[in-house]
Amino acid sequence: MEAQAASNLPPREHLVFTLGSEEYAIDILKVQEIRGYEPPTRIANAPPFILGVINLRGAIVPIVDLRVKFALGDPAYTEFTVVIILNLAGRVVGAVVDGVSDVIALHDNVVKPTPEFGAAVDTAYIDGLAPIDERMLILIDIERLMNNREMALVDQTVAAA
Repeated sequence: MEAQAASNLPPREHLVFTLGSEEYAIDILKVQEIRGYEPPTRIANAPPFILGVINLRGAIVPIVDLRVKFALGDPAYTEFTVVIILNLAGRVVGAVVDGVSDVIALHDNVVKPTPEFGAAVDTAYIDGLAPIDERMLILIDIERLMNNREMALVDQTVAAA
């Protein structure tokens, strides 16, 4: 009965983006805008995944490179690199990704649970996996990923600017 009730819920829309050869998706309601990449102003002593800050219509916005955060090798900044401007619990943060492909609506019953990897892999920020045709989307809880400890680092970085 619960599974049937879950399938009657409206689908949730997700923004699909790429990091390397993998596709990820985040709740579209967290997305404020998508911008082309421009080099941010670097901040001394910032963690490696915080590239710096940009001025977005008068607001200072920290820029986090998700490729660095996920340890996906050395990032390359191309004409396809974009910054997803996120609004997370009242904080505005930019996330650098390799590209944005589309918006997809997913019913909860399509999303499969994240497999257990034990202590070797931190999957706390993964909401699940969504097999769509030949694709496998990794659903990210972006607020959990930018957890309180890291957001405190972001706040300190912005304050230092």
